[in-house]
Amino acid sequence: MIVLIIAGVLIAFSFVLLFGAPYLPTLAKQQQKALALLNLSKGQTLLELGCGDGRVLLAAAQHGIQGVGYELNPILFVVAKIITWRYRKQVTIVFGDYWRAEWPPADGIYVFLLDKYMEKLHKKITQEYSGKKVKVVSYTFKIPQQKPVKTDTNLYLYEYN
Repeated sequence: MIVLIIAGVLIAFSFVLLFGAPYLPTLAKQQQKALALLNLSKGQTLLELGCGDGRVLLAAAQHGIQGVGYELNPILFVVAKIITWRYRKQVTIVFGDYWRAEWPPADGIYVFLLDKYMEKLHKKITQEYSGKKVKVVSYTFKIPQQKPVKTDTNLYLYEYN
């Protein structure tokens, strides 16, 4: 039984590498820097692709920002729902693959993806937000087709119009 549980956890945390990045929690300092770069106002919406345990969405909600997060790992999905429960009127956690979903309207996007997915991210952003302004903060990896408007310690801010 223990072997099955361990196998299930390993599968839940490793298969997501096929879609984006491993789970690495964004520390409080980076959360605050990312939110400062995005500079969203109360009532605006943050989209987080691969929201993990929901920490970034929680920090955004505490500043009055609406949030939508996608998570494919079923364990992290449940953790994110629990962590953001108090702000459930502001934060929506979606279980699923954000590459296949139609993204909701958003003013800002926060993402931590592996380098090999950044070109795909650029294409998806331009497809989903064609003609609309959206700010994107990427943690660690750069979007090769875009020049960052601003950077702060491994955080890159991009603006799409």
